[in-house]
Amino acid sequence: MSGTGETVLALAESWIGTPYRHQGAAKGIACDCIGLIRGIWRELYGKEPEAVPAYAPDWAERSGEDRLMDAARRLFGEPIAVGEAEPGDLLLFRWRPDCAAKHAGILAGPRYFIHAYEQAAVTRSTLVPSWRRRIAAVHRFPDVRSD
Repeated sequence: MSGTGETVLALAESWIGTPYRHQGAAKGIACDCIGLIRGIWRELYGKEPEAVPAYAPDWAERSGEDRLMDAARRLFGEPIAVGEAEPGDLLLFRWRPDCAAKHAGILAGPRYFIHAYEQAAVTRSTLVPSWRRRIAAVHRFPDVRSD
């Protein structure tokens, strides 16, 4: 695991217990899965890379685009193979093969990931087969520059 991966995982763990709220992105107050990733990004790099427009709960179904996957490619680069995933990597999930990616989390080890769970909070969940088979992409956070 890289130094950036260790930092990402520690940051993700610090969000555990943050209540779930659609479009939230504030540690300890409220977030959704996208807000969790946005918050970690802010903590790593100091600011968000682009403005995030308001989105409805059914945004992935309504847009006809794979906006989460497109944003991940813009910000993280091309995905890496699932077999190369390391703790601290971004996981994107899709519910069905013909649907847009709609959920995100942080790999916390070979058997766990951290994500904002609807109607609950940011939590560490077991990466059971039903979650594992829904992984649509794995992305590694860019290295933190110290210039």
